[in-house]
Amino acid sequence: MAGSKTTALRLVALASVSVLAAACGSGGGSGSGTSGGGSSAAAPKLDGRGDITFVTGKDTSNNMQKLVADWNSAHPGEQVRIVELPESADAQRQQMVQNAQVKSNAYSVLNLDVVWTAEFAANRWVVELPRDQFDLDKFLKPAVATAEYRDKLYAVPVYSDGGMLYYRKDLLDKAAVAVPKTWDELLTACQKVKALPEAANIGCYAGQFEKYEGLTVNFDEAVHSAGGATVDDAGKPTVDTPQAKAGLDVLVQGFKTGVIPQKAITYKEEEGRRSFQAGELIFQRQWPYQWALANKTDGSSQVAGKFDVAPLPGLSGPGVSSLGGHNFAISAFAEHKATALDFIKYFTTEQAERSNLLATSQAPTRADLYEDQELVKQFPYLPTLKASILAAKPRPKAVRYGDVTTAIQEAAYAALTGAKDSGAVLKDLQAKLQDLLK
Repeated sequence: MAGSKTTALRLVALASVSVLAAACGSGGGSGSGTSGGGSSAAAPKLDGRGDITFVTGKDTSNNMQKLVADWNSAHPGEQVRIVELPESADAQRQQMVQNAQVKSNAYSVLNLDVVWTAEFAANRWVVELPRDQFDLDKFLKPAVATAEYRDKLYAVPVYSDGGMLYYRKDLLDKAAVAVPKTWDELLTACQKVKALPEAANIGCYAGQFEKYEGLTVNFDEAVHSAGGATVDDAGKPTVDTPQAKAGLDVLVQGFKTGVIPQKAITYKEEEGRRSFQAGELIFQRQWPYQWALANKTDGSSQVAGKFDVAPLPGLSGPGVSSLGGHNFAISAFAEHKATALDFIKYFTTEQAERSNLLATSQAPTRADLYEDQELVKQFPYLPTLKASILAAKPRPKAVRYGDVTTAIQEAAYAALTGAKDSGAVLKDLQAKLQDLLK
């Protein structure tokens, strides 16, 4: 069944590519999509056809390779080669920035973290895209907003993301514990579960706490989930507040009391995923991509069929996720921009996004897929995920985002490791962000 479904999806995707190729022409004409608002000025014409590169982080599912293979089969004269960058988001950004700074044409289509749009657009490392060639009204609005800079479209949202609380449903059920909505409830639930003989040595909670982009995400979520904000609506930093301190202190106390295992200070997404799949955690903050991997029955996961997801916990109720996801953009130095544009259109078709959801459990950006009953049956977390994304808060939008996230990571890491008091950390961070966000 799974094999025939995959084959059918690939055939549909191939058909959609052929239709797109006919509709797009040279890539410079207008399409049938809606404008989606924003600037009325026409985007520059994108010319040039031929082979391109697709630059992305590690493809843990191999589904990107499958979609690229389908494209290549349909476009013998416009082949796409995947350039796979390191697992760390910070390392990915660094290599993309270095390529742009030397104006190299080695990179064509860039798979950008949603928080990089402002930096890459302001530095003219990516080109403006023709808004009218994408039916943006069918995409999740928060996802579209991450692809814009000064009311112009510089990328297209391909994957969205919202953080969720993964939990061991089997253990909570056995301990007769309800799914926690607050941090206090999570701590109580953890104590009751760990009273079970089989759970005595299991860690309570983990997220992403290594000094990298994931720590910025977890810090931002903790602050928002306590009623605070890293920056306000006007773009001014607001981290030296009681609310921000309360949020950070949840994590600080977690490490001090052992609720968060000490080794979690080294966790990025993949380290945390492997720990959860090994049955070492009761609760975990993670993105939706983990769902499919943790449910594998090939022996790689010890928790397949034993877990579920819920909204992140907060201080007095459900918490708030940082808005995650990835957008595809075209390098300003790419030679074959028309091909690159068509490739992005192909990757953002409903068929391609459906294929990716089925293969990876990553969050699609097309809103209709969250209402598809067949998909909801297969991925029951979709309503929770959609709610997480729609209520999510973006990380600081900044042209100097690299400096901003570094400042946040260093501050949070110092507090979590006990190197500095959380109050002093936030006071120093406030001063740094005021300078960086001028």
